[in-house]
Amino acid sequence: MEFMPEFNLLKPGSVDEAVTMYNQTPEAKYLAGGTDLLVNIRRGIAAPQTLVHLSGIEEIRAITRQDDGGLVIGSGLTLEALAEDPYLQKNYPAIAEAAVVVAASTHRHVATLGGNLCLDTRCVYYNQSEWWRESNSYCLKARGDTCHVAPSGDDCFAAFSGDVAPAIIACDGVVEIAGSSGRRILPLEQMYNDNGLDHLKLQGDEILVSVILPAPNGGISTYQKARVRGAIDFPLAGVAIHLKLDNAVVENLRVALTGVNSCPLLVSGTEQFHGKPFDEPAIESLVALLPKQIQPMTSTFTPPGYRRKVVANLVRSVAGRLRSSDKSG
Repeated sequence: MEFMPEFNLLKPGSVDEAVTMYNQTPEAKYLAGGTDLLVNIRRGIAAPQTLVHLSGIEEIRAITRQDDGGLVIGSGLTLEALAEDPYLQKNYPAIAEAAVVVAASTHRHVATLGGNLCLDTRCVYYNQSEWWRESNSYCLKARGDTCHVAPSGDDCFAAFSGDVAPAIIACDGVVEIAGSSGRRILPLEQMYNDNGLDHLKLQGDEILVSVILPAPNGGISTYQKARVRGAIDFPLAGVAIHLKLDNAVVENLRVALTGVNSCPLLVSGTEQFHGKPFDEPAIESLVALLPKQIQPMTSTFTPPGYRRKVVANLVRSVAGRLRSSDKSG
């Protein structure tokens, strides 16, 4: 039977205070909306003694337009607010589209941008009740010594399944991170390891403070995902593409994926399309980049081969739709 264990709840008023509280408390975890972490606590997957609740920090709940038209989005902004922001919908539609398809409306009302970007990796052997995991000898990600997805190896292949990360990566977003050693800024894709056991490069007490988006460059973007059910489910695969064309010739192309690796993946090799027509052969060449870069495993109930086909068809569909909708030529 699942139950919620006792824990201490701390409510800092600033980022610096949150970092201090974290460091002064044994086995603490940061808590944002809680739609993922609290479920894991109930299942016995996580057992923090203290939760440092970030909801009272005003700095991480704001969305600010910069002088050049770019945006600074606080990590504590809810996905509902993200999806409904008119400026974001107009200039970074992939991000708004990704936010609106996360889980259900009741989740999006409390779930935060930072929580979705830092979402724990998922696997059918991991996201189970305590009695199920104990009966199945646990797994490498939680108290075991074997990855049941690939038992002959030493790696964990739990999949990253956040929707918003690939959209921000496609739109060339960077993140600001704060900790006791100060603040740093890096491209979002560099915040992740391709390791289901340790997929975040955040150091100890670090907090994701904000996402910084560059000024709109006249490009177009969109996000699409495939899931078993039309609502609630995590993506079997998700594709975000940002495309800028000039008279049907590529000026900029960024493609990012979710659900197929242990981290959101920025597809490499897209610079080869710059300066060339974005026609049907180009789209097929884009699809041909995927097989060697994605690594879907049996971490979901859907076979890896099927998910490979889903990713290819999603990229083909999304790229074709953006090509058709471009008005530059």
